[in-house]
Amino acid sequence: MTLSWVGFISISLIILCFFFTLNFIENLHEGDKRVAVQSKIAAIVCLGLSLLILLFILVNL
Repeated sequence: MTLSWVGFISISLIILCFFFTLNFIENLHEGDKRVAVQSKIAAIVCLGLSLLILLFILVNL
């Protein structure tokens, strides 16, 4: 039961990473540097958390 919730959270973080990456590219083209940097940091954090969660799942199998 817990594994399915952890997988769901990991997949949600990957989707958020994709969303923030697209926002980063959009804001970079518009020239809004502050929001672009914030989107880049959010994308990196989401990707890092999702990969750590997946690693946790793989180690505990």
